[in-house]
Amino acid sequence: MALFLYRLGKFSYRRRWLVISLWLAVLVAVGGSAAAFHGTMSNNFQIPGTETQQMADKLKKELPNASGGSATIVFEARDGQFSQAGKDAVSAALTKLKTLPDVQGTVDPFATQAQLDKAAADLADGEHQAAAGQARLDQAAAELAAGKAQLEAAEQQMTAAGMPAAAIEAQLGQQKAALTEGQAKLDAGTKELEGGAAKLAAGKRQLEASQGMRFVSEDGKAAIAQVQFKTSINGLTPEARQQVQDIARETSSAGVTALASKDITEDITELFGISEILGIAIAALVLIVMLGTLIAAGLPLLMAVVGVAVGVGATFALSGAVDMSSISPMLALMLGLAVGIDYSLFIVNRHRNQLLTGMDPEESVALATGTSGNAVMFAGLTVIIALAALVVPGLPFLAVMGLSAAATVAVAVVVALTLTPAVLSLVGRKLISKRAWAKAERHNAAPGHETEDRAREEHRSSHGWGGLVTRHPVMALLAGVALLGILALPASQLRLALPDGGSEPVESQAFKAYDVTGRSFGAGMTGPIVVVGDFPAGLTEEEARAKQFDVADILRGVDNVTAAVPVALSEDRRTAVFQVIPKDGPASASTVQVVSELRARNAEIRDTTGVGIGLTGQTAGNVDVSTKLGDALPPYLAIVVGLSLILLLLVFRSIVVPLLATGGFLLSLAAAFGAVVAVYQWGWLGTVFGVENPGAVLSFLPIILIGVLFGLAMDYQVFITSGMRESFMHGESAKHAVRSGFSHASAVVTAAAIIMVSVFAGFIFSHLNMVRPLGFAMAFGVLVDAFVVRMTIVPAVMYLLGGKAWWLPRWLDRILPDVDVEGAKLRKDAPAAVSPAGAEPEEVGAR
Repeated sequence: MALFLYRLGKFSYRRRWLVISLWLAVLVAVGGSAAAFHGTMSNNFQIPGTETQQMADKLKKELPNASGGSATIVFEARDGQFSQAGKDAVSAALTKLKTLPDVQGTVDPFATQAQLDKAAADLADGEHQAAAGQARLDQAAAELAAGKAQLEAAEQQMTAAGMPAAAIEAQLGQQKAALTEGQAKLDAGTKELEGGAAKLAAGKRQLEASQGMRFVSEDGKAAIAQVQFKTSINGLTPEARQQVQDIARETSSAGVTALASKDITEDITELFGISEILGIAIAALVLIVMLGTLIAAGLPLLMAVVGVAVGVGATFALSGAVDMSSISPMLALMLGLAVGIDYSLFIVNRHRNQLLTGMDPEESVALATGTSGNAVMFAGLTVIIALAALVVPGLPFLAVMGLSAAATVAVAVVVALTLTPAVLSLVGRKLISKRAWAKAERHNAAPGHETEDRAREEHRSSHGWGGLVTRHPVMALLAGVALLGILALPASQLRLALPDGGSEPVESQAFKAYDVTGRSFGAGMTGPIVVVGDFPAGLTEEEARAKQFDVADILRGVDNVTAAVPVALSEDRRTAVFQVIPKDGPASASTVQVVSELRARNAEIRDTTGVGIGLTGQTAGNVDVSTKLGDALPPYLAIVVGLSLILLLLVFRSIVVPLLATGGFLLSLAAAFGAVVAVYQWGWLGTVFGVENPGAVLSFLPIILIGVLFGLAMDYQVFITSGMRESFMHGESAKHAVRSGFSHASAVVTAAAIIMVSVFAGFIFSHLNMVRPLGFAMAFGVLVDAFVVRMTIVPAVMYLLGGKAWWLPRWLDRILPDVDVEGAKLRKDAPAAVSPAGAEPEEVGAR
């Protein structure tokens, strides 16, 4: 492989204009495709085959008017309670919203609350009238009974006196007719009262079902309106979202503040913000400090931009054909920038050091591509394997996310191996400053400089951080493990959920809407649960309504449920929709339990009423996604670790090194999880990282972090350990190879880690709130993995093991292919090409 990459580097150097032209053609093609075929990004995290999706599909088929997404707008009176002008303005805005092509309908909070209040008053009045009517009927019944008794007594007296029957009938017939008419009136009144009582009972059940649910707050300061859309919320265009907000804000002139929920305000159209640019600026500064010239520093940045443009551009081009979440291009962007800079940096730095030793530029580029490029390729493969394995859990949005990021990393690798050598041939000597050239030429011309270089190299390898760690390996190992163990402690409290309005920045409209809704109506109104009922066939309208109330009564009996209201019934009375309002917000642990308990009640409801139920809607869907992701973690981790262990076994031809690499990764991962819990769930250092309202951690953060951090951790493992193996393979003792290999790689790995941390840290303050914890987790994970695991624990363990670190059974050594990651074949072909580790005495610091 090293020989192939050597030839590829030489080809790219000689045919620079061909290579550059091909990449320009790719850029133009991808850019044109992205412009022509891009679709709308969404944050649709539904999983096909789940109950949530099945019920959503059922609604779309049988109750299309109720199948679209819904969102809320909360209106708040700025000066105490709503004035009539404020109420009219809200009603007018909601009426105007109905005219939008994407809006199915709206619920006017004032009209709805008035109906609820009137229903309560009407029920009380009806009960009063029913009681009065019953009293009148009772009195009439008593009078009728008394009249019948008198008539019977009179008839008995007349019969006893011997009067003929005709005379008796003639004398009492009028009274009998009056009593018969009175009985008929009494029966009619009783029947009417029974009918009224049935209506009162139904009204009472309806009122009980909606009890605890309000649309205008009790203090009269806030009102919440529901907007029903024709499509899912995720299918709304940015223009449609903005139209809804603009119309709602028209109430401002009447002293009303309109606050749309997160579903409406979420803006996922922009990828870059100020913080992301700042992260790249820090990376550029690190490159300038390390490489010494703007041209040298700009080259890795340029390569990263090309790789990201192709990778993310292709992702956008596919967004029109594939349902893609907004975080997919963001993840591709983060990784593309970070690895794109690092991979080109390794080749550029190797080439620069070789030039300073007097090597021919063409040979230097080819050799750098064959050696450092070989490490880049295998490091990139580990990242690609980890990301591509995201298809294994079977979650469509996660598979798209992983494949788009993996493809972007693959592009970054190809750019580093082809375009970087081509551009280096154009740059020529300008890669290095005149001062550094002059210093190198004086040094190379000095007699005996090779001996001096070796002495300086020996001194540097036995001093500095690598020397300190290898002088006290046991202490370094224990301190590193203890530090990561302490950082990992909070990870045991990790709680997962998808973000709601409560996780947004405090100053955002989404958070304000969430806060006002929670204070005025209860947090559960921010995330209602939709329950779909499957009714038996052949029910009358009254029977179906009765079953609705029966089901609602059982749903309302679940702990932490505030209200359960029947909201829709299909024309054939086979499908009913209920809205369940939990006590707490959609991301709370109690709401997760409510969802579980509602599903557990299905058997009871079916046995009692003959109705089967299923859950759907955003809240239930989010719970399903979080559960599915949690279940997918163990097999995903096993697959990624297993495949990468095989790859590392091929690269290093050692049993210990892959196991050490994986063990170190697990420590870094646990520490990263612990830090995320402490900051984003507990709120530690919240003011520093902008965590104003801590809560549950993003549910797909762990699985993405596992994939990304494992790949990046193996990057640094490859670059650090390949230097050690290179020295070991060239005859140094195992322990000395640890020091010299670390010394050769430490400067560039340190710079690469700082660059990657800077790029990821730029996303900690992203305008997309769900990206923030992901940026933090990656930045922190890379920080501890690079500096604590790869640059402290790994050299300490390797030094303690000595030659045992490179042990491999003979039978396995015979069957494993030789991938030659250290470029030994190149050195046989060009023994004088360069000193064993790329000769980096004082030249790295030369300017």
